[in-house]
Amino acid sequence: MSLVRLVRHGHAAAGFGADHDPGLDDLGRSQAEAMAAVLGPLGPLPIVVSPLRRTRETAATRETAWGRVATVDERVAEIPTPTDDLTARAEWLSRAMAGTWTELGADHMAWRDALLAAIVALPSDTVVVSHFVAINAIVGRAVGDDRVMHVPLDNCSITTIDTSGGDLVVAELGRTAATEVR
Repeated sequence: MSLVRLVRHGHAAAGFGADHDPGLDDLGRSQAEAMAAVLGPLGPLPIVVSPLRRTRETAATRETAWGRVATVDERVAEIPTPTDDLTARAEWLSRAMAGTWTELGADHMAWRDALLAAIVALPSDTVVVSHFVAINAIVGRAVGDDRVMHVPLDNCSITTIDTSGGDLVVAELGRTAATEVR
């Protein structure tokens, strides 16, 4: 059995509509420390992160404690947006999260499919520090639902996915909280 622990990054210092690549704020660093303590007894495990600062900073404590260097994988990054304009980007994300993958179209479905392939291909139990929409895409595929958003995952929540046999099965959903695009 391969279990993938999907960790949503800690609270970012700036919102999706304010900065393209923010790091963690003080709350996010505290959340990352707490998450690292929960995962500690499970490892050392391989760690995969998106290339964005908030995921790398979230994983840093666990990397140090386990003596591991995280692998950066573009496929577990945040959903690509059709614009770099920060305000328009946040507005687009709000609309996208209210819709379906089919409505988003072929390019975003290809992004989602690459993400899913990356998760299924992990050869052993692994921690993947990623993003809200990415984790929701994985959960959606596991439950057979085309909606972009399924569960309002809290920062540093841990969702466990069983990838045995090449399928995605939700073993445990992470902690939830009110989530808004900011």
